[in-house]
Amino acid sequence: PEGERGFYDIDMKAFESVIKINTMGTVLPIRTFAKRMAKDGGGSIVNFASMNSYCPLTRCFAYAMSKAAVVNFTQSFAAYFANANVRINAIAPGFFLTEQNRTLLTNPDGSYTQRGQDVIRQTPFGRMGEPEELCGTIHYLMSDASKFVTGTVAVVDGGFNVFAM
Repeated sequence: PEGERGFYDIDMKAFESVIKINTMGTVLPIRTFAKRMAKDGGGSIVNFASMNSYCPLTRCFAYAMSKAAVVNFTQSFAAYFANANVRINAIAPGFFLTEQNRTLLTNPDGSYTQRGQDVIRQTPFGRMGEPEELCGTIHYLMSDASKFVTGTVAVVDGGFNVFAM
């Protein structure tokens, strides 16, 4: 990964790819769906930012930079589409046991690596999240329960940000 090398050794094609995937992968769906939602009288879009949006926790510069851009897009587009009753919010997950994080934060026997142990020590809940634990926040942001919420980034991280930020 890009963060394992020094800044001057970064593979710029890989850097550009991460930026493009995370930024255009957010902008293009907003463009498509918000247009339709505006025509239909409104709707809700939820983007995925990251705790790295606010606090670059790793030396994965392109990832942190692109996820900060997702926060900016979310806020900018929320203001732009508000008059069409299209709400645009985001979720900033902390550490969740996704397939990628299991590879980075756990050993083959399922125990946590040193990095994984450090994350757990900094998380008040004392564990990492399970992907399904994002569903309640997504449901809220997509539902009428949040019909006066737009441009918000919901942090879902087990309290990690309390210590990291």
